[in-house]
Amino acid sequence: MKRAAPGLDGSRTGKRAGRRTGNPGGSPAGDRTARRRPPLLLALPALAAVAFLALPLVGILARTEWGELGGHLSSPGTVQALKLSLLVSFWALGLSLLLGVPLAWLLARVPFPGKAFVRSLVLLPMVLPPTVGGVALLLAFGRRGLLGPWLQDTFGITLPFHTSGAVLAATFVAMPFLVISLEGALGGLRPRYEETAASLGASPVRVFLTVTLPMVMPGVVAGAALTWARALGEFGATITFAGNLPGTTQTLPLQVYLLLQDEPEAATSVSLLLLVIAMAVLIALRGRWTGGPPARERRTARETGEDPVTPAPVPAATLSRPADEQWALHARVTGFTRLTLDAGPGTTIAVVGPNGAGKTTLLRALLGLTPRAHADLTVGGTDVTGLPPHRRRVAWVPQDGALFPHMTALANTAYGLRAQGVPRAEARRAAQAWLDRLGVGHLGHRKPAQLSGGQAQRVALARALAARPRLLVLDEPLAALDQTTRAHVRHTLRTHLAGFGGVCLIVTHDPVEAVSLADRVLVLDAGRAIQDAAPAEVTRHPRSPWVARMLGRNAWPGTATPDGLALDGGGTLVAAEVPPPGTAALAIVAPEAVSVHRERPAGSPRNVWSGTVREITGSGSRLRLLITSDLVPDLVAEITPQAAAELGLADGVPVWTSVKATEATVVAL
Repeated sequence: MKRAAPGLDGSRTGKRAGRRTGNPGGSPAGDRTARRRPPLLLALPALAAVAFLALPLVGILARTEWGELGGHLSSPGTVQALKLSLLVSFWALGLSLLLGVPLAWLLARVPFPGKAFVRSLVLLPMVLPPTVGGVALLLAFGRRGLLGPWLQDTFGITLPFHTSGAVLAATFVAMPFLVISLEGALGGLRPRYEETAASLGASPVRVFLTVTLPMVMPGVVAGAALTWARALGEFGATITFAGNLPGTTQTLPLQVYLLLQDEPEAATSVSLLLLVIAMAVLIALRGRWTGGPPARERRTARETGEDPVTPAPVPAATLSRPADEQWALHARVTGFTRLTLDAGPGTTIAVVGPNGAGKTTLLRALLGLTPRAHADLTVGGTDVTGLPPHRRRVAWVPQDGALFPHMTALANTAYGLRAQGVPRAEARRAAQAWLDRLGVGHLGHRKPAQLSGGQAQRVALARALAARPRLLVLDEPLAALDQTTRAHVRHTLRTHLAGFGGVCLIVTHDPVEAVSLADRVLVLDAGRAIQDAAPAEVTRHPRSPWVARMLGRNAWPGTATPDGLALDGGGTLVAAEVPPPGTAALAIVAPEAVSVHRERPAGSPRNVWSGTVREITGSGSRLRLLITSDLVPDLVAEITPQAAAELGLADGVPVWTSVKATEATVVAL
């Protein structure tokens, strides 16, 4: 609790933090830090490295005969070599995309034995001397190689000393650039986008083509550009494997090699051409393919606040389901989360518990997305345990919504219907209806980067509801909304769930959501079900300290004794009704049942403890006091501001607290 105390003085804490971290707004300290000179021992070697890399390029520029440049570049041999280089490099790029994109996806997304060895094979051409690579290709695909005779006898294909051999050599040395670049992009892409798409009914191939590939397209473009540039400049493997035949395998780098012997000035001019092409590729890649939203979109996202919720009237026929669509749920979950869950059609279950209790693991087990837990799942009498996620008809709204950033809000919402084969026009009509119902219909043309957090969460909720799921799992779907919007969306969600023929599980930390939306409350702790009962029962008799505290109660676990409840944190609580001695139990005391005094109270209270006020916070029209004591665990009391003033309460003031035995509820665990 001591960590919370500095939060009571936000201004002082903020100033101290600002002094520690520097002032981004342009303070003198920040300016001095920004203008600090680098250490001389680092600056000098760095400058030497820059000079070492730049001098050869300067040499080309200095030795180029600019007056003869046009003639050198337009000579028949150079033009022919350039055309062949472009042909070979683009064919190599096409083969690299065809083979390298699936390989990068496999390395980034699929665990399999020998992955480290496969990745080493991908990297090998990048560190292997090109001539050695050419020898290896010759021994594999040459006339006397491993596959060469078979290719020639079966298909009549001869790769060495043929243009196709030059393409093969360029692909061998260039494809790793695409694979490594794309694997890095895929590694930075959160799997949650792909998992959400699968929960909406998209097959793995559709997920890859419509979600994964568009989101990593900057990485694909960057890798493709580097691959093409590397293929254009390939020399060693080509001359070793494919030879140096004019018009057939003599690419521009090989032309430079020949010109150096007879026409060094022309070789310099052609080298300058290759240098310019390489620099153009690098300049085009600089800062352009980072994958972030454009600056304009980022500004829009920051400046766009929560629009007033103005839902348009939606015809009931657009959103309703046939009355006979009913899907009960039976699930037996094993692994980290272990429980059996049965629910009839139309049941909404709120899943609550502390962090790490297994709430999200339960949802992901039902979706078939985690190895930590396994769910034997039956929905509507159909066993879907063996089905992949996209065929289970289990729609998921993760905590952050996971909207696809390259699609508009309308396209996001229609995605599940399109994945299920609904025609485009019909899917967009239904999607627009759901957006209207959730009050964001006017934002259908915007992309997620142009939406505020609350707007994006409502779109994510509309997307899940529009997908016509049989089981709906929501992971804190209203957490990003302000209070006014949350109340509206909660009402809309409750209205939909009232006519929903399936089962809905909602993970939440908000007791209002649990009580107002759910028919049952499932309390998890350490992967076990602590309580599964109606909201009123959980509110009256919580069996979890975390739930009791979530409801604003004092909750003390302990063991029943003849004298009362021996608390795990020390001390004894006397209660009117206590389970048999030796029973593990939970004592629950409402904050308003705790009396606070400056002197030891006299009279009937059975529980009296001394303590110290450690924190005072507002709670509506009342004040909540955190009081620590050596006799019992920390407790919270709730009093009026007038009573606090009369008692002269402040941080550090010693007080006495009392609780009547009849005010303490003890629940056997």
